[in-house]
Amino acid sequence: MRSLIIAPQWIGDAVMSQPLLARLSARGETLTVAALPWVAPVYRAMPEVGDVIELPFAHGRLDGWARRRLGVALRGRYDRAYVLPNSMKSALLPWFARIPVRIGYRGEMRVGLLTERLPDPAGRPPMVAHYSALAGGSPALNERPRLRLSRQVVQAAAAQVGVEPGRYWLCAPGAEYGPAKVWPPERYAALARALHAGSGWPVLLLGSGKEAALCDGIVQSAPDACRSLAGRTSLIDAMALIAGARGMASNDSGLMHVAAAFGIPQAAVFGSTSPEHTPPLNPNARVLWLREELGLACMPCFERTCRFGHTRCLTGVPAERVEAALEEAVLSAGAQARDTAPL
Repeated sequence: MRSLIIAPQWIGDAVMSQPLLARLSARGETLTVAALPWVAPVYRAMPEVGDVIELPFAHGRLDGWARRRLGVALRGRYDRAYVLPNSMKSALLPWFARIPVRIGYRGEMRVGLLTERLPDPAGRPPMVAHYSALAGGSPALNERPRLRLSRQVVQAAAAQVGVEPGRYWLCAPGAEYGPAKVWPPERYAALARALHAGSGWPVLLLGSGKEAALCDGIVQSAPDACRSLAGRTSLIDAMALIAGARGMASNDSGLMHVAAAFGIPQAAVFGSTSPEHTPPLNPNARVLWLREELGLACMPCFERTCRFGHTRCLTGVPAERVEAALEEAVLSAGAQARDTAPL
């Protein structure tokens, strides 16, 4: 059974689709993923994926003729397609490719484009289960995303920026979704100073080019503790640095899910979004979501910007709490490693 996966466009969603791919591979399906270039490296870190097609489509555009050309070129190559995004345009490629079985959620105007349409779920279900349901049956309760990179790739990425695996910290202070998910930069600077003072190790800041100014501002507040790599690494190098880190602090973001999939110790700060919907599925993760403690009825609002202008859901999280959570995650990971070590 040859299957084509139409991938989501966001890094976090791509990571959370891995359990679906693991289920499909386990039952004998040979998987090719069609993904936009900025998420394609995530799928290359999934051992279940046999091939990745980088889509030449522009973000936010229909590109109907380009989809048709590629679809015609793919005819006869696949038996099934799984369409993970809910948009109409995402279902066009397998339709143009005349793939006999095309599975996805009802989504946006997809009558005729899909042969099997699951009903759209109510509310905001956990995303891993949402994707895994496309395989049919009930997802396993312990499903969580897992990524793999070779030791050589991790060591090469660390050497390129002058650090040693296991002897540096990471912070990912940005969030593509919007400022309502971003813990204040002065808190990241305070955290970086504390982590550096406690270990002597550098704190590296990861992010896209859009987040370079944010990260540069943090470096200015903690120049001896951290340095910014925002916009200066490829996604695969950023993933490798995450895999080799001692631990990472972040907002609810795509890089948070990458860290979870590598199982590294992490502290994740949630504000406008909910860990009930997109948690870091990692036994070594600690989540800081202070809805009950802060008494904010507006949490989660899922807004890109705070409608009240105060973002108390984020400013109410002190740096000391995140530092303590990260230290606890590191200790927990060490205890788990000892418990599972061979006698």
